[in-house]
Amino acid sequence: MARSIWSGFLSFGLVSIPVRLYSATQEHEVDFHQFERGTADRIRYKRVNERTGDEVEYDDIVKGHDVGGGDYVIVEREELDEIAPGRSRSLDIDQFVELAEIDPIHFQKSYYLGPSDDETAGSYALLRTALDRTDRAAVGTFVMRGKEYLACVRVSGPVLVLETMFFADEIRDPVAELGDLPKAVSKGKQLDMAVDLVEAMTEDWKPERFHDTYTERVEELVDAKREGKEVVAERAPAATGATDLLTALQESVAAAKKKRPAKKSASKPTVAKKSASKPTAAKKAASKPTAAKKAAGKRAGTKKAAAKKTAGKRTAAKKRAA
Repeated sequence: MARSIWSGFLSFGLVSIPVRLYSATQEHEVDFHQFERGTADRIRYKRVNERTGDEVEYDDIVKGHDVGGGDYVIVEREELDEIAPGRSRSLDIDQFVELAEIDPIHFQKSYYLGPSDDETAGSYALLRTALDRTDRAAVGTFVMRGKEYLACVRVSGPVLVLETMFFADEIRDPVAELGDLPKAVSKGKQLDMAVDLVEAMTEDWKPERFHDTYTERVEELVDAKREGKEVVAERAPAATGATDLLTALQESVAAAKKKRPAKKSASKPTVAKKSASKPTAAKKAASKPTAAKKAAGKRAGTKKAAAKKTAGKRTAAKKRAA
């Protein structure tokens, strides 16, 4: 089992759940050592006293904060731990939010958050199920390795994932960093083609489709140099000019549509089945009264009305005679 890098309590309301934090990711990296060019001599880094040049042991190193004028305030590691007793052992949840409300720019690094022991695993499972059912994420703060983190706890299958996050004031303003940015395009043929290209290239998210090609190229370079071979470098793409943009979009849409697998069309019922499902002309005719029946009904109604009128006249004559 993996070794945890932090342990403490996840607390919300009056509930505290013992948890442990584990690394959830690992980066691809080709290891290199440093050498002096033209020699086989390794380059080493040492912690040295800049005044004496003597090497200093790690335990003899303390931290100093620059307060200006060449003056520093010296702080011991133990003092940093003492100023916030218990903060490095508690992940305090302040609120629950919809995960979609959080801009991904806030996310820093992912960790697995697991139960600390079997006795409290039920509490862990309860929180995981509640977050999953409500489609919510927990947001809080905790201290790890001498730094306070904003954290988001979300559900990912059978495990809770903790995302360390940047605070709002740690995210730079894009306008201040980049200056004036292009305005939004509201209409035009180029926009229509760009939308078509996005639609044509839209697919289900499958992370296993992607892999680190740069690391593979570095490994190929190392192998080629070891065998005395030459490696041909790839050319960087050139920027698309404004006059070529529409053509490039059109060709890209066509290429994307060819690349996508053809969708299977649903089987249609035959004409015979369609006609069979509808009532025939003979049945329709049979269900409606014929013209002869309609005429007979009208004549019968006329005779009844005339008879009633005659009977009414006779009754009136008798009353006058009386």
